[in-house]
Amino acid sequence: MTVKHDLLRLGPTGGPDRRQMSVALVCLLIGALLIFLPGTLLMVFAGVLLAILVRSSGAWIGARLSVGPTWGVAIFLVAVLLVLVAGGTAAAPAISQQIDELWRQIPDAVENLRSRAEDYAWGRELIDHVSEDSLWTSASGGAATQALGSSFGYLGNTVLLIFIALYGAFDPHTYRKGFLKLFAPSLRDKVAHVLSRSVGQLESWLSAQLISMTVVGVLTGLGLWLIGIPLALVLGLLAGLLAFIPNIGPVLAATPGLLLALPGGTNSVLMVLGIYLAVQALESYVVTPIVQRQKVSLPPVLVICSQLAFGALFGLIGLALATPLIALVLQLVDDLYVNDYLEQETRVPLAH
Repeated sequence: MTVKHDLLRLGPTGGPDRRQMSVALVCLLIGALLIFLPGTLLMVFAGVLLAILVRSSGAWIGARLSVGPTWGVAIFLVAVLLVLVAGGTAAAPAISQQIDELWRQIPDAVENLRSRAEDYAWGRELIDHVSEDSLWTSASGGAATQALGSSFGYLGNTVLLIFIALYGAFDPHTYRKGFLKLFAPSLRDKVAHVLSRSVGQLESWLSAQLISMTVVGVLTGLGLWLIGIPLALVLGLLAGLLAFIPNIGPVLAATPGLLLALPGGTNSVLMVLGIYLAVQALESYVVTPIVQRQKVSLPPVLVICSQLAFGALFGLIGLALATPLIALVLQLVDDLYVNDYLEQETRVPLAH
């Protein structure tokens, strides 16, 4: 029995099973990238996300215009470029002016907050723990110099991300075939199915997230403008962009708005806080449930834990990509572990 079982695990030439070997090598490759080049792997994943967004948008346009997906991608990119040029020409001066003003006012707002905190014993104790010496030492200066020196690296990464997205959007089949070739022929149909479901999961998450970001940005900017808060346009734009990061993004977005409201007194701060809380509640309890009913739903606690873990391990890019990564992981676990392994167990009736 043992000899027969061992023979079943061998390939036709007596070597290890090619199916198991191909899966093991792919897992080993991904694991090595995670250990030695995590930043590169995350950058590639970001490029793939952008490629999925562009490709799905192009496919939608191509289906409506009765042209191929590649032509749809080209039309989508041209349309985006025209919108950016037109919108940039019309709104760039106002946005640029508001960004400069925000950059100028934030230090004053922080100093105002500091002076207010000094009126209280707990505030003075907190300020003592964050001394100016610790913020402006040579070490922090070195960090600033390092950040400035790496700016070209960030620019290069952005260019690479764009090229990954463009190549992936225009010709995804080439890279899909190359990935499938890493697996044994008998596994390729299954891997192709899992790959298609994973792409579909990411498409659903992206579309849901873009809807939420648009709603948050428009409502936040409109609300702040109605109550007379300066720089409402750029604050709304910032809120919409940071809504890409669930849970943590809205907190980051509210900080500059609250700081700018400080000179207006307590009533101004409370109104601004009310705007952010109302928009976040509307997004969390109305927009997201409606969108995710047709898209993808993720457990909030799992999302928060993944954000903390990826943020601690990989910094800002890990924090930004934690949610789509966990959406992908949940899809893979469901396909490869739950459905293909656990659910295949033969259920034995309980003895009465």
